[in-house]
Amino acid sequence: MTTFVIDAQVAIDLVTDTVDIPPQHSLAAPTLLRSQALALVYESVHRGQIDEPTGRRILDGIRGLRIRLLGDRSLQDHAWRIAAKLNWPDTYRAEYIALAQLQADALATADSELAAGARGFVATVTPDHILLP
Repeated sequence: MTTFVIDAQVAIDLVTDTVDIPPQHSLAAPTLLRSQALALVYESVHRGQIDEPTGRRILDGIRGLRIRLLGDRSLQDHAWRIAAKLNWPDTYRAEYIALAQLQADALATADSELAAGARGFVATVTPDHILLP
């Protein structure tokens, strides 16, 4: 079984593209994924890129994904150290790296800044790897 840490945009894309994740894969994310996904979807509605019912369906779809959400003290401490090493101004992206380091096989993201920072710590893959058997 392969465990992928996914970020909020990947979760949105998985639901929007209505894909089936192979049963041999599992997904994980920091608990902040929920708030980040909410903010991204709301922003898309606010900008008129999607309508509100579509936005709410996307959020419901994310809630229905089998994602193990973690956010304990150890993860936060680990994220702090990673953000400090990368000299990032906050720890949000570092939480994804920390979780991948502690609990997963790879970080799946299309965020180039997150992927670049993560490469020194964990394996990174593009989101399409989640769909490969």
